[in-house]
Amino acid sequence: MSHIEPLPREAITDPEMVELIEQSEKLGVPDDLFPRMIARAPEQAKPLMRALLLSHAQGNIDHRLKEIARILLARFASDKYFSTLRSRKAQDMGLTEARIDAGCYEYENDASFTEAEKWALRYADQMFLDARKIDAAFYAELKKHYSEPQIMELGAFIAFHYGMQMFMRSLGAAAPNNPR
Repeated sequence: MSHIEPLPREAITDPEMVELIEQSEKLGVPDDLFPRMIARAPEQAKPLMRALLLSHAQGNIDHRLKEIARILLARFASDKYFSTLRSRKAQDMGLTEARIDAGCYEYENDASFTEAEKWALRYADQMFLDARKIDAAFYAELKKHYSEPQIMELGAFIAFHYGMQMFMRSLGAAAPNNPR
């Protein structure tokens, strides 16, 4: 049970918030739990949900790679809620549980990951594990694989999603009934 209970779905009447919840359910990340929890503060919830959907499902970085990074961060955060959710869009694009697991545990030695993908995952894990290692040399190598706008997209995505995961963990949010 969460430390703060989510609002019942029928209690959310703001049309934009309802639409954002529907969009997130179609994507699969998040399901309706996260937006129903933050909907208690609708003026903060709506921009947060817009940013979540934009950062995860849009942009110039492959959505499957973002999904692997998101799950990697959720596992680092011991977040039982976000770590069990899966993006339907990424699954439709061919992302498998085996690929997710490889990206979370074995990507450095997995030849199926490109050097660019490995650098993106290093960026995610080092931002969590030891951000001091992300120095000028790290960014110089990252720039060999990604443009500066793409690096900003990745960095903002990583920071944003990791922060949400820590928030949900602090609330004691339960994993969905269909954990993967």
